[in-house]
Amino acid sequence: MTLFRRRRSLLAIAGTIILGLGSRRYPSLLPAVLGKYPGDALWALMVYFGWGLLFPAASIRRLAALALACSVAIELAKLSPAPWLVELRHTTFGRLVLGQVFSWQNLVAYAVGILSGAFLESRLLPHPPAAAGSRAPSGGPRPGRSAPPPHG
Repeated sequence: MTLFRRRRSLLAIAGTIILGLGSRRYPSLLPAVLGKYPGDALWALMVYFGWGLLFPAASIRRLAALALACSVAIELAKLSPAPWLVELRHTTFGRLVLGQVFSWQNLVAYAVGILSGAFLESRLLPHPPAAAGSRAPSGGPRPGRSAPPPHG
């Protein structure tokens, strides 16, 4: 399971980065009313998948909590006037990872991205095949064991 999730997370990170950079490079392809927020949501989605890469056995809820905490911390760091942080935010890396200006709307976009990741992982992304000897998805008996007799 962990190797499968790591591979899936790595592919998801790569795809999300491509979509995120594309959303900033070609904003005219998206509805103008969305502004820059699709890129922010995709950034948080990438953070979600990044935590999945680091902690492949973690629950979806735990990954979402980690991604949200990380996103909020980075957004709040934009309020810091520390010279080294201001200087870092003026680099390409700093702009992409840290952003530049604090915005409450970014927090909403981050939540949308993270919830999208949790939904994708729980509903749409493929799950690894069940390992031999594991409980059947329906909760039925394990292979090689009979079901308990009915009560009656």
